[in-house]
Amino acid sequence: MKPVITVLLVFALASGTGTVLAQSQSAAPASTPPARNILPNNDCMRVDKINEWHVVDDKTVIARTGPYQRYLINLQARCQWLGIANNPLRFTPNMSEKATNNRICGQVNEKVSSRNQPPCGIQSVSLISEAQFDNYRAHAKYHSVTAQKPSKTQTP
Repeated sequence: MKPVITVLLVFALASGTGTVLAQSQSAAPASTPPARNILPNNDCMRVDKINEWHVVDDKTVIARTGPYQRYLINLQARCQWLGIANNPLRFTPNMSEKATNNRICGQVNEKVSSRNQPPCGIQSVSLISEAQFDNYRAHAKYHSVTAQKPSKTQTP
């Protein structure tokens, strides 16, 4: 009789433990990707207006559109070949923005690429101040523009 009670007790404990484990696993949140911070329509980066870009590091690019709009672009993965050998960067909006306004706002499926680099997905886009832009530019590895040198001609 004693072995039968022991077997029943073990079975009861095992089934109760399984229920507790199932409840704790269902209560645990699933791992979700980080939320995207999408810029408002008026603040989105117009691809056709980009007049300056700098590759700060393998996961960070900055760009300027006109004199007042400066953007910090964080990439989803390391893109080590961006900007090498004076290859221009190509900013590619997702299909809906390409069809309407040709803008990058930080949405899914927006990319940056250059000739020797497969497209790199954009994780986020944000507006930055001129001081922040200048700080990033000072530490950038690759540039779309070079510093203007003073003219060698002298005026009389």
